[in-house]
Amino acid sequence: MSNWTSGRFTVRVGGVPAPAAPPAPVADAGAAARHRAEGDRLRLAGDIKGADAAYAREMRATVSDPDLVRAADALVAGRYAEADAVLRARLAARPRDAHALWMLGDLCSRAGRNGEAEDLLARCVALAPDLTSARYAYAMVLNWRNKVEACLAQAERLLAIAPENPVYRHLKASSLLRLGDDAGAAAAYAAVLDAEPDQPLTLMSYGHVLKTIGRQGEAVAAYRRALALDPGLGEAWWSLANLKTVRFAPEDVAAMEATLGRELSVPDRLQLHFALGKAHEDAGRYEAAFAHYEAGNALQRPRVDYAADETTAQMRRTKALMGQAFFAARAGQGSRRPDPIFIVGLPRSGSTLVEQILASHSQVEGTHELPHLPNIAAQLAGPARREIEGAYPDVLAALSPAELSGLGEDYLARAQIHRKLARPRFIDKLPNNWAHVGLIQLILPNARIIDARRHPLGCCFSAYKQHFAVGQAFSYDQADLGRYYRDYVELMAHFDAVLPGRVHRVIYERMVADPEAEVRRLLDYCGLPFEPACLRFYENDRAVRTASSEQVRQPIFTDAAEHWRHFETWLGPLKGALGAVLDAYPEAPAPPQRP
Repeated sequence: MSNWTSGRFTVRVGGVPAPAAPPAPVADAGAAARHRAEGDRLRLAGDIKGADAAYAREMRATVSDPDLVRAADALVAGRYAEADAVLRARLAARPRDAHALWMLGDLCSRAGRNGEAEDLLARCVALAPDLTSARYAYAMVLNWRNKVEACLAQAERLLAIAPENPVYRHLKASSLLRLGDDAGAAAAYAAVLDAEPDQPLTLMSYGHVLKTIGRQGEAVAAYRRALALDPGLGEAWWSLANLKTVRFAPEDVAAMEATLGRELSVPDRLQLHFALGKAHEDAGRYEAAFAHYEAGNALQRPRVDYAADETTAQMRRTKALMGQAFFAARAGQGSRRPDPIFIVGLPRSGSTLVEQILASHSQVEGTHELPHLPNIAAQLAGPARREIEGAYPDVLAALSPAELSGLGEDYLARAQIHRKLARPRFIDKLPNNWAHVGLIQLILPNARIIDARRHPLGCCFSAYKQHFAVGQAFSYDQADLGRYYRDYVELMAHFDAVLPGRVHRVIYERMVADPEAEVRRLLDYCGLPFEPACLRFYENDRAVRTASSEQVRQPIFTDAAEHWRHFETWLGPLKGALGAVLDAYPEAPAPPQRP
């Protein structure tokens, strides 16, 4: 039995539930149902703003109490501050009002205050288990907060009530996909499409999971079907380009260029630019390709919150804290389990290739880019708005041996759901974990850490022409990219100095030139016997989620390593930001002299 607590309200979860408050009568059940259905239709179509408006009208049709009617009217009209004030006053007087909890939770989630929204909606569904609209809102907040297992549990409860509801099916499918149940996700998306066959966004999601499990032909067909329904769907064009193996026909290029002349959302427009860049690059039109890559990045950069100075400052905080004496004082602490193999570095560095090689070994399971280590770091950092303002990494100095061991076991527990094959070792391939190598050493000292490194111009330009679905906010500006790569090299050089031999480095160009020698070195570091299957990694039919998913299903091609040279004339800002790192590659430059 566990307790969930927020402020002075406690709801018991499991065992004997707290007495449920009787739900208020629905003012207009027919209108509420119509607005709900409209909201679901708009959400499936990707119109989130329209869906939120329909759901607000549903709330207005549901309530009859004067206070709640006033709050609902304000919500429908977009007067969010007024609605917030009315609902908080209501809950101060009647803290067990399920409808007020639902409405305020929904309002908080719209404002991005998902922690508070989760608390409010958890209380709501505990008090009114049959209030399905609130349960769906709760499930969505859990999804946004990366509590995917809990989200899936709510999706299953919703489907038990309405098994044909396509929105609930979609929620289940996306949860299964995030939890690594790719086959289950494919089946769930297929069920959604059986009921709603003409949903471009669902077709696109279905294409994504088909790509992940290696059903490329079907993925292409799903993306093409989505584009037939909505030619302006930039993500579908980019998804085709992002397969890396699809070559656009002249009529595709003409269709994309014509679409750019229409009124489009910024996300659709920028993804069309990235797709056109790929089309022109494949055709050898490098100047035109770069112009589109540059246009896509110029549209995306203002949409991401990234400050290169903060990455540098955080890197220097880590170096200042984690010297040889720091680690020596904590030797022997942390969880002793050797299960994880972390692959760190930058995206587009060859890390998926390294992952596929290792995942072809009989003792190693490939999972995907797990969020758990950054989530642990964020919890340690506390509630600061920005990473640089938080307590991490300095807080690590105050942790006891028991706490360090507990964090290691916590990471392993979180990762367990992604381990489907009962193999003794598993891979966590989140590139950004280079910033947490010190944390890995403290909480999982027997884990292996592999640094996948590629020529800085090849790696950074490959990231520059890649539109990432989430994260990697540093990748949309050449100067940001160069500084990020430079900070990464500096921190890894620091760990090489204070923890000699702890990190194994795989240089992409060496792996391409002599795969067997590099694979043997890699397996030796991991304590694994050589297996020929690791050289036939392209025969492995495991699910792969990164941009390199189709490339690692083919043998190594040596020409890819130098492809960036076609664009070198336009990479001046990147070269300037890289500085000495560029000339020193594959080694790190001499440590910078700081005042």
